[in-house]
Amino acid sequence: MADQRSKIALTGLQWTLGIVILIESVLFLLPAAAHDFARTHMPNFVRLFLGFGEAAGSVLLLIPRTAIRGAWFLAAIFVLAIVLHLLHGIYNVGNLAIYTAAAWAVAVGTGK
Repeated sequence: MADQRSKIALTGLQWTLGIVILIESVLFLLPAAAHDFARTHMPNFVRLFLGFGEAAGSVLLLIPRTAIRGAWFLAAIFVLAIVLHLLHGIYNVGNLAIYTAAAWAVAVGTGK
């Protein structure tokens, strides 16, 4: 019984993370986001790389056969984003840390 509830909770986390990140990545890739991103003084290709990486990872996460790979891919993208933020003096990375933990939980828990 508890195992079934854990599986349902993990599936809910997987779908929530996948959908939220897909939406966020599309918004991040829109031209309107380029203006805000320019304030980081990082090249625009970084925004495109991270945005498309998040979109690809979230799509993989939502496909049952590729969910584990998608979760690990997202975790890697989020860690890269955290490092880039910190290197550029942007210390507000709490949401990225939570996304990383969620992706890690899905990656580890889905394989059971």
